[in-house]
Amino acid sequence: MRYLGDHRRQTHRRIVENASYGLRQNGAEGLSVVELMKLAGLTHGGFYNHFESRAALVGEAIGFAMDQMVERWKKLANRKASGDRFETLIADYLSSRHRDNPRQGCALPALAADVARSSPSEQRALASKLEEMIDILIDVLPAEGPQQVRQIATSAIATMVGSIVLSRAVGAGKLSDDILDAGRMTVCGRPHKRQHRTAKAMSCDKP
Repeated sequence: MRYLGDHRRQTHRRIVENASYGLRQNGAEGLSVVELMKLAGLTHGGFYNHFESRAALVGEAIGFAMDQMVERWKKLANRKASGDRFETLIADYLSSRHRDNPRQGCALPALAADVARSSPSEQRALASKLEEMIDILIDVLPAEGPQQVRQIATSAIATMVGSIVLSRAVGAGKLSDDILDAGRMTVCGRPHKRQHRTAKAMSCDKP
């Protein structure tokens, strides 16, 4: 019986994880239940053994995707000196690596527009994780008044998400790179020197 319970949990996680990748690649409205289950290598017949509705799966998949970004930010912040953490997170987010890999990137640029037209449960799932991202930025920002720091953190995320959305929308090329650079300059307060980027985090260049 324990095996059956473990197997069920593993299958549930596999469905959620693969759905999160597919949704980030294709959008929340781009995949049916059949397609979402197929991503996990399963037929749609067992869907309702795990989820009450498609919206329930999408909500969990969004939460999974956002958790990945939250954990990435926490790890990056913990590896850097306190004065460099904010710029490190910004540079990692506004990178060509992130732009070019929506399937494994933040759910916000990939799914926010779709979720705005979706169920309240999906919106709550996204909003709760967005609050966690805001809190991480608040923790790495220089000490100011609580309200000012929250405004800065919220503004930074809004700028970053919009920059990724636009940089993807215009396709590969100079304009896409310019949009990322403009986002970094707006949030970090200075331009970013072009260089070859890797999957590792980069800090904004010092002037």
